[in-house]
Amino acid sequence: MKNNDTRITTFGERDETCCFTGHRDLSVEEKELAAARVRQAARALAAVGVTNFITGGALGFDTAAAVTLINLKRSELPDIKLLIAAPFKGQAARWRSADRALYNTILDAADEVVYLSPEYTRDCMGVRNRFMVDNSRYCLSYVTKNYGGSYSTQKYAVSKGLKVLNLAEVNWE
Repeated sequence: MKNNDTRITTFGERDETCCFTGHRDLSVEEKELAAARVRQAARALAAVGVTNFITGGALGFDTAAAVTLINLKRSELPDIKLLIAAPFKGQAARWRSADRALYNTILDAADEVVYLSPEYTRDCMGVRNRFMVDNSRYCLSYVTKNYGGSYSTQKYAVSKGLKVLNLAEVNWE
């Protein structure tokens, strides 16, 4: 179900939900590593009953996580759900055409899309980040810098008592 509302309509309890936060400026190698770690973590979370995943629809880590979840849903975890919490309706309007095309593919594959604002506002990214954390019990991050929106979101998740795993710091290989 797609919608413009700020309520999660098809998702279950917070205990069944995991959000993602991470940097936009990842190298190709970092995106591949992040995707591999998202795949492993999503499998582990699904094994303990987490079936709902929220990404913010941004470039970089959010995109890598969303594509990974879509592929997992199609191949081995058909019961998981993907929610895109977009900060505002025209988020991708100024992106490169290839990035816009991928974003639209992700939106089409998502189980639900929530637009937290009809247009850009100064705090729409912060509103989106707090929305994701406030509707989750778990947070998978990819944070390598101690500043910026992803770092602040990770700190907010910790302050709200979420179980947070920074995928940039784990090594499962």
